[in-house]
Amino acid sequence: MSSLAASARDFSFLPREISWILRPLCAADLPVLLAVQRACYGDGLIESDAVYARRLASPAQRSLALVAGTGGAGASPLLGYLAAYRSTLGQVTPLHGDFGGSPASDADSASDILYLHDMAVLPAFHGRGLAQRLLAAAWQGARAEGLHQAALVSVQGTQAFWARQGFAVRDLPGAAQRQRLAGYGEGAVYMVRDGSG
Repeated sequence: MSSLAASARDFSFLPREISWILRPLCAADLPVLLAVQRACYGDGLIESDAVYARRLASPAQRSLALVAGTGGAGASPLLGYLAAYRSTLGQVTPLHGDFGGSPASDADSASDILYLHDMAVLPAFHGRGLAQRLLAAAWQGARAEGLHQAALVSVQGTQAFWARQGFAVRDLPGAAQRQRLAGYGEGAVYMVRDGSG
């Protein structure tokens, strides 16, 4: 494990008030991303670096990194991330699944929503509005691309948080999508955000 990945568990070396930068998530972030993921979700929903590497190669991906300091890939501590991609309403990415098909596919032509697959901010930085900044940047980018809806799977009791962000529970069409949803564990719900909010 790299020293940056190890430091994802203990950010006490950073001052309470830090500067941060939003930038695209990249492959150099993966070691620390996995540590952030584990700190936020525990072992139950951890997805591998190989899965994330494939996702970052997808032309549909629109993932963001929130880093401390200057923001160079792999050089600054990753405080949080948002794994997102262009998708189709009513489609759930299976846990450990790829974004938007194969890396060679043109997912943009058929997509009508921004799908938020995973968002995590290190627990030491909760309550500072960093998640809302990730969401605002993703939503702004989606609207600039003509997408006016976002969707996600709420897990681990986060439904109230997502409702405060404008998302509402929506039923999924078809048994296959409901089975994918069930793969996220008890209490997982599909949620959609409509409009320009």
